[in-house]
Amino acid sequence: MKQSVLTRYRTMAYVTGVLLILLTLGVIAKYVLGISGAAGFTTAVGIAHGWLYVVYLVLAFDLGSKAKWPLGKLAWVLLAGTIPTAAFFVERRVSREVAPLVAGPEPVNA
Repeated sequence: MKQSVLTRYRTMAYVTGVLLILLTLGVIAKYVLGISGAAGFTTAVGIAHGWLYVVYLVLAFDLGSKAKWPLGKLAWVLLAGTIPTAAFFVERRVSREVAPLVAGPEPVNA
């Protein structure tokens, strides 16, 4: 497996996790605190998280298929982008498990 597969997954895990935390804070501000500007913020972050979560799903599935994960583990990794802060913990665990599977740098032909 190439290092780029893991790097793409890790990047999208962090982006998805941060956007989900921002979305959660926006929903709290909108519905619990009643802050007037939170509606637009929640809409914008919600749309961004929705689209980028789809990218996260594709990249996590790609990583899982190359790492030959069982279906249960793959499902947990895919769902991690929907639980606030879970993406950070799952990403860390996945990175540790997949790191030994990453191939070293390829030799350059001169």
